[in-house]
Amino acid sequence: MQHRRPRLTRTSKIATAVATALAAAASVTVATAGTGTGTGTGTSGTTAAAAKKCGAFEQITMGKYYVNNNLWGQDHGSGTQCVWDTSRSGDTIAWGTDYSWTGSDNDVKSYASSVLGWHWGWKTDQAATELPVRVGAGKSIPTSWDFKVSSSPGTMNVAYDLWLHAKDGADWQDRPTDEVMIWLNKQGGAGPLGTRTGTVSLGGAMWEIYEGDIGWKVHSFVRVGNTTSADLDLDDFLQALVRRGLLGKEKYLSGIEAGTEVFKGKGRLDTTAYSVDVR
Repeated sequence: MQHRRPRLTRTSKIATAVATALAAAASVTVATAGTGTGTGTGTSGTTAAAAKKCGAFEQITMGKYYVNNNLWGQDHGSGTQCVWDTSRSGDTIAWGTDYSWTGSDNDVKSYASSVLGWHWGWKTDQAATELPVRVGAGKSIPTSWDFKVSSSPGTMNVAYDLWLHAKDGADWQDRPTDEVMIWLNKQGGAGPLGTRTGTVSLGGAMWEIYEGDIGWKVHSFVRVGNTTSADLDLDDFLQALVRRGLLGKEKYLSGIEAGTEVFKGKGRLDTTAYSVDVR
């Protein structure tokens, strides 16, 4: 059975963005750092242990990134999700999340993720992110991601989520024109939004392409065969859409996320090393 990402209206997304801002302003630290995870957010290497964050939309800044406990679909079920930072060395970060969700197994409850750049607004120094970047600018976007998924993690995926806009100055209220998801790992019958339109070979693997629409275009690349390690150029995926006439070169990539969408179940994702850059 295929579990689909639900339709989400512009109003719902903007409401989520407002909730994110309010939650960040009223951020509460949960003093339960003793999870066997590591350390905090120094400029390089590791620092003292950081607390676990379990509140909706709480954030942990890690250099140019932040880790977001994004519980945007929590109203579709009942449960909890937490995030923590493990270490940072330069632009390479390690972080983790654990979760337990009940409810419909066809609705996403949460997407704990690291964020670079725009996510319904800018939360860190925009200049450090090197975003936005025009799709036709000829830039490479190298990324490396090593992670571990717990056994029997429920219905979930591990995926990148890229946000694109028609202008280079998008703010929190600006609806994206396109969203590009790149699924590296899927469990429990999880499946993407939309209709399968073809396959493509990128980064040494085969990917199924799905096309959907939730008020903006959603393009999903689902890897044929799970992995827990990826070395990719994210621009390869954008250019694959350009070649198919599905994405315009004039669009701007504003945000890059990497994390886990959870539909239902109990489990854990540990990112042991993650980085992304714009060159």
